[in-house]
Amino acid sequence: MNKKDTVIFTQQAMDDMDDTIVAVPILMECDKDEDFSEGVEQVGDTLPILPLRNMVLFPGVAMPVIAGRAKSMRLIRDAVQKKLLIGVCCQRDPAIDEPDFGDLYDVGVIAEIMRVLEMPDGTTTVILQGKKRFSLKSLTETEPFLIGKIEQFEDTRPKKQDRELEALASTIKDLTVKMLSSAMDPPRDLIFSIRNNQNILYLINFSSCNILTDAAVKQELLAINDLKDRAYRLLFILNREYQLIELKASIQMKTHEDINKQQKEYFLQQQIKAIQKELGGDNINDIEIAELREKAKKKKWTKEVGEVFEKEIIKLERLNPQSPDYSIQVQYVQTIVNLPWGEYSKDNFNLKRAERILNRDHYGMDKVKERIIEHLAVLKLKKDLRSPIICLYGPPGVGKTSLGKSIAEALSRKYVRMSLGGLHDEAEIRGHRRTYIGAMVGRIIENVKKAGTSNPVFVLDEIDKVGSDFKGDPASALLEVLDPEQNEHFHDNYLDIDFDLSKVMFIATANNLNTISQPLLDRMELIEVSGYIAEEKMQIALKHLIPKQMEAHGIAAGDVKFDKQAVRLIIDSYTRESGVRELEKKIAKVMRKVARKIASGEKVSSVITTGLIREYLGTEEYTPDKYQGNQYAGVVTGLAWTAVGGEILFVETSLSKGKNPKLTVTGNLGDVMKESAVIALEYVRSHADALEIDGSMFEDRNVHIHVPEGAIPKDGPSAGITMVTSLVSAFTKHKVRKNLAMTGEITLRGKVLPVGGIKEKILAAKRAGIKDIILSDENKKDISEIKPEYLKGLTFHYVSDIAQVVNYALLKEKTKE
Repeated sequence: MNKKDTVIFTQQAMDDMDDTIVAVPILMECDKDEDFSEGVEQVGDTLPILPLRNMVLFPGVAMPVIAGRAKSMRLIRDAVQKKLLIGVCCQRDPAIDEPDFGDLYDVGVIAEIMRVLEMPDGTTTVILQGKKRFSLKSLTETEPFLIGKIEQFEDTRPKKQDRELEALASTIKDLTVKMLSSAMDPPRDLIFSIRNNQNILYLINFSSCNILTDAAVKQELLAINDLKDRAYRLLFILNREYQLIELKASIQMKTHEDINKQQKEYFLQQQIKAIQKELGGDNINDIEIAELREKAKKKKWTKEVGEVFEKEIIKLERLNPQSPDYSIQVQYVQTIVNLPWGEYSKDNFNLKRAERILNRDHYGMDKVKERIIEHLAVLKLKKDLRSPIICLYGPPGVGKTSLGKSIAEALSRKYVRMSLGGLHDEAEIRGHRRTYIGAMVGRIIENVKKAGTSNPVFVLDEIDKVGSDFKGDPASALLEVLDPEQNEHFHDNYLDIDFDLSKVMFIATANNLNTISQPLLDRMELIEVSGYIAEEKMQIALKHLIPKQMEAHGIAAGDVKFDKQAVRLIIDSYTRESGVRELEKKIAKVMRKVARKIASGEKVSSVITTGLIREYLGTEEYTPDKYQGNQYAGVVTGLAWTAVGGEILFVETSLSKGKNPKLTVTGNLGDVMKESAVIALEYVRSHADALEIDGSMFEDRNVHIHVPEGAIPKDGPSAGITMVTSLVSAFTKHKVRKNLAMTGEITLRGKVLPVGGIKEKILAAKRAGIKDIILSDENKKDISEIKPEYLKGLTFHYVSDIAQVVNYALLKEKTKE
């Protein structure tokens, strides 16, 4: 090796001047097979040790270091003067100024001091070249500098040509060159020298010394004896570091491209603005913002809303139209502007006109019509009445939903309808927060915006069918909407501004109040819309349904006429409901048959008779409920309420002999109805003497209570007195009074309690030809609220005790055995 042939490959920043570190590797020109161990045979068992803070020297590699510590300076002077080789070891902790044996790594390198340079700034730089690795056994002296006991290592190298090692060296060389080439200012001379260097040991050691990693990793490489193993470990580290360099470069490139793209878009946008101004036009986004400001000037909103709008429009003006947030901000500002702040339609206070419209569109419903007229009258006098929250409840098909349109027309207000059936997301009511992607206002605010006024008639349809799940409880969100004390400041999450709903007339509809939460019920004024009797259905069909369906099917008003008996036949034999929805479907079916004949040119009868109804609609679907007589003991007629109206039902009791008496209840009965049967039997058993029943019959008789039509589920306590009467009749064989029906709950003491659905039950009794009805005393108030025409032909018997029921219902006459 020629000492004058040295090339410094890179420049690193120097650390503190009092340190012994900071190395700048120097590439040495060398022969292909040189092992750099020249002169190490003169080294004995001890050697002066130069500690380095953060540098690991490898055999063959030359590196400059700055000497700053007093002991290091003394060691260098002594070695130069005596022309001695020294030992170089790296410190485990670079912060220690006076390292001891335990502070040094136990593998170091024998080094030669090639040159000492006194720098202009007063520091001393020493160029060291590694010779051979050694193991530091101990420190024998610490003054005037460190002297250690060592044992030299021999590098394990293949004795003959190794193709695998050559391939490893070539790969390491390529990676080293790539890493050097990736620098901002690559050292071309150094790259050229590395490519032309053929010494495998030197290339591996030079790359190990030069990798950009910490001293611990380099020390790990230095400690590996086998050259091939060291090459594999080095290749792994080089690959990892090179991938990191590539990743950093990729990130920088992407960031650079993104910034360039944004700058390009901004530049083009400014050019478009300049061109539009030259052509005499304005930017389309500026025009849109100007339109929003113009709309805002006409709004009658409060000062607070105006301040929010101004703040949001300024934010919109500052946004780049290409920004994703721009369209979201535009949507929000448009929502604020399009809401009817303080805009109200003028109510029509003509009470006679309102009454005429309500009577024109709906037959009956006197309570509802009376309530609307009262509201209109008070509004006319006071002029600022808060709108009531009305809940119309009753069976399906009685006109609850369509009543909203009539009310809106009567008040000259806008009409909106919102179906709540199946709703289970609270955000549907209150809206989503603007932080969500695709956020929008709730359906309450959306429908008010659609109405265009702040006082529409708002129908909340099917409020009893609101669900709840993990997304929240919409029924709880409705509490604020339907509370006249709170909805003046309704807060929508998306809008984030209070909106006044107090002038909106909310009308809720429901079929079943049991599924509505109590707090929600408490906020509404409940108005029952009960079912229609056959006479009412007849009038509704003739006045409303038939003309409506004739128009819907393109049939002229004078072409076809319905006979009243034909309409009665449809009501009695083809429908079974409290409302008129099914009736309208049947009339529509008749109209389709007529329309087909007219379109085909066939002759059509101008009057639809009962015969034509059977021809068009086929076999009768329902047999009207009929009283079945009293020839059998133990059969009693009861009254029941269903979702589609009232019905009569028969309670049958039979007795049979058995060793272990038991009670059997059949007929698809619910738990409450089964309990009524148990209570009834217990009452009869405990009052056997008063009822003139032989007590021994309970010891050897099985009791079977059956309610026919087992396919239909039945439940509720209202069949209690019917079951007692049936049991007493079965045990005593006394006949039951003709044309009698009853309903009422019983207690073990024999008290008769009131039940609900009285009107529907009375309608069912009339249809079946019942003349006498037994009710609880407390149900007398329900009868007083029913129209007299509904009660025509019926006699009511009010009772408070089951004994009164038995005394009236059972005759002295007995049935034949």
